Amino acid sequence: MTGNSADVSFGGKTVELPTRSGTIGPDVIDIGTLYKNTGAFTYDPGFTSTASCESKITYIDGDEGVLLHRGYPIEQLAEHGDFLEVCYLLLYGELPTKTQKDDFDYRVTHHTMVHEQMSKFFTGFRRDAHPMAVMCGVVGALSAFYHDSTDITDPHQRMVASLRMIAKMPTIAAMAYKYHIGQPFVYPKNDLDYASNFLRMCFAVPCEEYTANPVLSRAMDRIFILHADHEQNASTSTVRLAGSSGANPFACIAAGIACLWGPAHGGANEAALNMLAEIGSVERIPEYVAKAKDKNDPFRLMGFGHRVYKNYDPRARIMQKTTHEVLGELGIKDDPMLEVAMELERIALTDEYFIEKKLYPNIDFYSGITLKALGFPTTMFTVLFALARTVGWIAQWNEMIEDPEQRIGRPRQLYIGAPKRDYTPVSKR
Repeated sequence: MTGNSADVSFGGKTVELPTRSGTIGPDVIDIGTLYKNTGAFTYDPGFTSTASCESKITYIDGDEGVLLHRGYPIEQLAEHGDFLEVCYLLLYGELPTKTQKDDFDYRVTHHTMVHEQMSKFFTGFRRDAHPMAVMCGVVGALSAFYHDSTDITDPHQRMVASLRMIAKMPTIAAMAYKYHIGQPFVYPKNDLDYASNFLRMCFAVPCEEYTANPVLSRAMDRIFILHADHEQNASTSTVRLAGSSGANPFACIAAGIACLWGPAHGGANEAALNMLAEIGSVERIPEYVAKAKDKNDPFRLMGFGHRVYKNYDPRARIMQKTTHEVLGELGIKDDPMLEVAMELERIALTDEYFIEKKLYPNIDFYSGITLKALGFPTTMFTVLFALARTVGWIAQWNEMIEDPEQRIGRPRQLYIGAPKRDYTPVSKR
């Protein structure tokens, strides 16, 4: 690579490809003309070495453990801001003024109710349906209820759709939870903040008053902030890919939810909690740690290490503090699963094997414990992730729509099937 270009030699021909630099982070080689000039594609399973777009929203440095939203460190946003402020930042690019925040909060709060017919839509699902299955169906169906915000060429309609999804996702998630456990739906209240309103819709019942605990509401809000966006991950890439075809925003977010459902992505915190349940007691931890260290044993410690972060996940530090605040507020001390979690945390932060392999506890490890303590069943964990990530998906989708370089996604392949051959009649096969 020399200067602002990279030379690629292939088939006796050398092609000069331009390089591009971002604000921070590694340069990229623009291979847009590679096939045209050489007749060859690149091969990159998982696209782990490929930049699929330009973006101004989120930056991650996995080696240094850095996560920035529009340039602001996640630690500062989680410590000093609230979720709707982060939503505004991701959508519009700057932190809001007091007037802008009040207006944004009002607009989101007054869009939280869903069309009344949607309550009948929920009853079409079996009672034992997984809440994520319900979320996929209901969010995809929003385009059938809100025709006036599906024109992606209209900036006003795009913003209306964006606000609607940020506002209605907690209501839909709470309805999925209530339907799952057989309780009546609870309507939102406009005098509550975003997180308190969500907790009330999940845990209130009509026969008695409910007051959200401010410590728990703040923990819920912080969980939302920490999951708001995470650059070009699998579900975000899915939303962008779906959107590149011109699909309506509700369909694109439903596609993101479907991708997030995978245990390697949004289901990781549920998997971490299931692992803690499998271990069962502190006495059995050495046995499982030994299994994790054994290369020939398929067992993996869930909730440790990260595909991107090769340092301590910056979100995990905040989540760790939040976890202990919640456990302290609720007075939870004798839960065997939590005892296992705390001992595993201690080992991971002090054991040479874990330190050398950089298997630090990640956000999924702590968020699973916290959500369990808040009273959510494991089946709801990924739903809460989807609720929080909606704003990131929406911000990325909006950015993609406005990107003049955006084209319909069309990855290439390395074909390894049968070569061309002639059809044989069934009597001769």
